[in-house]
Amino acid sequence: MKRKASRRHRKDERDTMRPEYDFSAAVRGATAARYAQGANIVVVDPEVLDVFPDGATVNEALRALAPVLRHWRTAQRSGEAPNKLRIPVARKPRQNPG
Repeated sequence: MKRKASRRHRKDERDTMRPEYDFSAAVRGATAARYAQGANIVVVDPEVLDVFPDGATVNEALRALAPVLRHWRTAQRSGEAPNKLRIPVARKPRQNPG
């Protein structure tokens, strides 16, 4: 005995494209080359949006952290203990309290 097609299956097959979306003149892969050049999309968690509200602040923080990570990786490759290494940090000179 043959099964009848379920209503759900028939519902999924119908055309759900809205009439205002016209892709008749679309070009397939038009943005693929631009995407392949390097699209790095990152989703920032809602908990840190107050600290990183836009891409500029995220990039600023990553630029500050990048030298530390590079130094740490270099130390790991050479077999040194990365937590024992001194990383030069630019600091303001101390002022005498008076």
